[in-house]
Amino acid sequence: MKDLPAILESYQAVYQRGEAAFLVTVVHTQGSTYRRSGARMLVTQTGETIGMVSGGCLEQDIVEHTRQMSLNDAIAVTYDNTAEPEDLLWGLGLGCNGVVQVLIEPLLPNVCNPLTVLAECWRDRAPAVLANLFQAEGTTTIKLGACLALTPDKVIVFEQAHSDLVTAIAADAQAVLQQQQSTIQSYDLVMGTVQVFLEYVSVPTALTIFGAGQDAIPVAQLAKSLGWQVTVIDCRANPVSHAHFAMADQVILTRRERLLPLDRSPINQPSAAVVMTHNYLDDLEALRVLLPSSASYIGILGPKRRTECLLQDLQAEGRVDCKVDLAKLHAPIGLDIGADTPEAIAVAIVAEIQAVLAQRVGGFLKHRSMPIHQ
Repeated sequence: MKDLPAILESYQAVYQRGEAAFLVTVVHTQGSTYRRSGARMLVTQTGETIGMVSGGCLEQDIVEHTRQMSLNDAIAVTYDNTAEPEDLLWGLGLGCNGVVQVLIEPLLPNVCNPLTVLAECWRDRAPAVLANLFQAEGTTTIKLGACLALTPDKVIVFEQAHSDLVTAIAADAQAVLQQQQSTIQSYDLVMGTVQVFLEYVSVPTALTIFGAGQDAIPVAQLAKSLGWQVTVIDCRANPVSHAHFAMADQVILTRRERLLPLDRSPINQPSAAVVMTHNYLDDLEALRVLLPSSASYIGILGPKRRTECLLQDLQAEGRVDCKVDLAKLHAPIGLDIGADTPEAIAVAIVAEIQAVLAQRVGGFLKHRSMPIHQ
């Protein structure tokens, strides 16, 4: 997800300068590919690229396409490595045994487009569905490109969208939003048959770190490198934490007796939370807040026996439902990778969070019998 905030930030500068740009979106893949459907890249009119849609083998060719494109029409380009010798002659040399289809879409200044919608959703932490028409047969009246965006509270119809198509995909877009699963749909309209990529765009992963010690710094740094939204809560209220965690989206200085339930605190409900205060009473108060919350992942730093003592104290208070609350609790925290330095421990922690949120077990890919990407 790191590509998206970088793309949005770069496009904001392009937009403010009143310049056009090109949005490149992977709309369909087959076989083994480096990036999956939904990967994006921004191309400025000077040829600068932000983001990646492959391992580096397609980007330059895509830039060449943008240099030859009209600003009035989107195009779809298919890269198929079954013609590998020809690809090598042209300098592509696709590194994966798959087919990648990309939509290249001009973004005109001062016109609502997918990136202006996604910027708003990112700011509000709201999911969205983008409908990208990438193939049309038997018609020249329907333009390729984004035709509709759906958020939990509104529908945005883009300028070039055909009314019949918008009507046809509205229900499917709502289903994608509810099921949180992207899909490709084919529609037989009066004017021809079209293929539409209905992409579910999730909210950014939010990580709340309870604790502001030196070992929390690499956790915050690594999480931010993945594009996560990071909040650090320092229960010791040390002002220097603002400087130590300058990379974080928010640093909250407080005391354990002033911690509020998350639904009444200044931070959003977290996707994940890590408790690493190195103070038993601070950890206990953090768990009082987190266990009843909607956090999908709660990790506690420290040995298993220490966590057992924390839970025993909470059970004595009647605060722990062993069947519900403890299912999301991970202690000791992190994957078993032999980590023994703050940086390696941060890798183990963030990797475990990623695995849990993606509903994976975090094992070796060489032992996986199913495809890596569903």
